[in-house]
Amino acid sequence: MKGKDLLSITDLSSEEIHVLLTDAQDMKRDKWVSLLDRKILALVFEKPSLRTRVSFDVAMRQLGGHTVYLSPAEIGLGKRESARDVGSVLCRYVDVIAARTFSHNMVVELAKYCDVPVINALDDVEHPCQALADLLTINEKKGDLSGLKVAYIGDGNNVANSLMLACALMGVNFSIASPAGYTIADNMLSSAREFADGSRSEIYCTDKPLEAAAGADVIYTDVWTSMGQEEEAEKRRQAFAVYQITQDILDQAKEDVIFMHPLPAHHGEEVTDEVLYGPQSVVFDQAENRMHVQKAVLAEMLGGLDVFLRRHK
Repeated sequence: MKGKDLLSITDLSSEEIHVLLTDAQDMKRDKWVSLLDRKILALVFEKPSLRTRVSFDVAMRQLGGHTVYLSPAEIGLGKRESARDVGSVLCRYVDVIAARTFSHNMVVELAKYCDVPVINALDDVEHPCQALADLLTINEKKGDLSGLKVAYIGDGNNVANSLMLACALMGVNFSIASPAGYTIADNMLSSAREFADGSRSEIYCTDKPLEAAAGADVIYTDVWTSMGQEEEAEKRRQAFAVYQITQDILDQAKEDVIFMHPLPAHHGEEVTDEVLYGPQSVVFDQAENRMHVQKAVLAEMLGGLDVFLRRHK
C-alpha cells in the first residue's frame, strides 16, 4: 500500500487486509509507536464526525505525526474551490489526506490530482476504514473470519457496500435484508459475488430480516437515514419499520452472536436500546478499532510499517 490511495475496500487484496488486521492488533497492544515522525495528515471534511475525526487525529499522533483539520467552511470543497485545486495544493503541504465527502466522485477527483495518498474516510458509496474496523472487531471476538456469517439488516448504503465487499474478499458469508427501493446496488452486488466466488463464500439478499439473521455469527445494522437524506426521514422510517434490530432478531442467530453498529445510532429506530447496550453488543469496541486499523493504514501508506515490522521480528 505504500504511496497508494484507499478509495474503496477493493483497493486492498485479501492478503493486504490480513496484514493490516495483524498489524492493527499489534499497534493496539503497543499504543504509542513513533513511526511517522515529521509526517502530516490533512483531514478534509464535508461532513461532521466524532469517530472519524478523533480516531484519525489520535491515530496520527500516536504514530508520532501531526494532523491538520480542514472543516467544510474552511475549504468549501467543490464550491469555493475545486477538488482538483484542493488536491494540487494540499499535496505540497502534507504527506497524506483523509477525505470525508458527500460524493464518491469528489474523493476520486481529489486523489486524481494529488501526489500523496488519499484515504476515503466516508462518501456516499463506500466507507472502507469502517469495514476494516469491523473485520478487526469480528476477528477479535470470533478468533477467525473464514466461514462466519454476517447478517446486515437495513439500508443498502455505503457502510453495507464496504462491509459486503470486505466479507466477500475475506471468505465471510454475508446476508442482507432490505426493503424494496433500499437494496444494495446491482454493481456492488455483482462485484461482491465475484470476490465471493474466489473466497468460497456466499452473498444472500432478502427482504426478510428473520431469514437473513438465521444462524448468523454477527448481526449488523446502520441508521435508516444518513446525513444528506433528512428530507426522506419519515418515508424511510415507514419503509424500515419491521427492520429494527430487537432481541427477537438476535434470537434467530447463533447463541454467541455479536451485535454491531458503526454509530451514531438513531435511538428507537434501527435498534432498540436493549440490544444496543446489551451483552451481545460490541459497538464501542468497534468504534475504538477505527483508530487501530487507521494507524495500520497510515503506517503502511507512509512507509512506517517497515520500521514497525522490523521491531517485531
